[in-house]
Amino acid sequence: MQLRQLSIPDAYELTPIKREDDRGVFLEWYRFDDLEAAIGHPFALRQANLSVSKRGVVRGIHYADIPPSQAKYVTVTHGAVLDYVIDIRVGSPYFGKWEAVRLDTETHRAVYLSEGLAHAFVALTDDATVAYLVSDVYNPGAEHGINPLDPEIGLVFPEEAGELLFSEKDREAPSLAEALASGALPDWHETVKYYKSLSAGS
Repeated sequence: MQLRQLSIPDAYELTPIKREDDRGVFLEWYRFDDLEAAIGHPFALRQANLSVSKRGVVRGIHYADIPPSQAKYVTVTHGAVLDYVIDIRVGSPYFGKWEAVRLDTETHRAVYLSEGLAHAFVALTDDATVAYLVSDVYNPGAEHGINPLDPEIGLVFPEEAGELLFSEKDREAPSLAEALASGALPDWHETVKYYKSLSAGS
């Protein structure tokens, strides 16, 4: 497993080593020890999610209150998506910035994003199937969204995605500035303290 830290702190791209022969392909798409070595504490797996999306579907931008929020380990089991990690932690030197990673069944890459970061993706193929391992169970009262078309964030959607499709909830989500003004965004310093508490607990 090859790990690359993204330009957004506390987020990683993970590329498995594929072993191919005339029967097909074998790979390890998740290794707890490699991930733990990178993030400094165990990844507490508490729920696994799966979504199937038409080409052009945009899911996100989503995040959860911290603590505990949800760390996510995201990969694709069919098709392709462009996966976005957005830093919405108030006080972070990277606040409002994002990085995108293509996830598909050619490379079988995964993305890990720590608690307090926001997540989105756009499906590049029909039936794009995304698997998420997450560190806490779904808590609707602690889940939030930011409008994926917010020009302040400026997500770039590739032409490969075709016509974009959004849920009504995501279309009506507040902008980054509105979320900031309402006090709904996580604080950078509090997230750093939380990461340290996870490391101390391990």
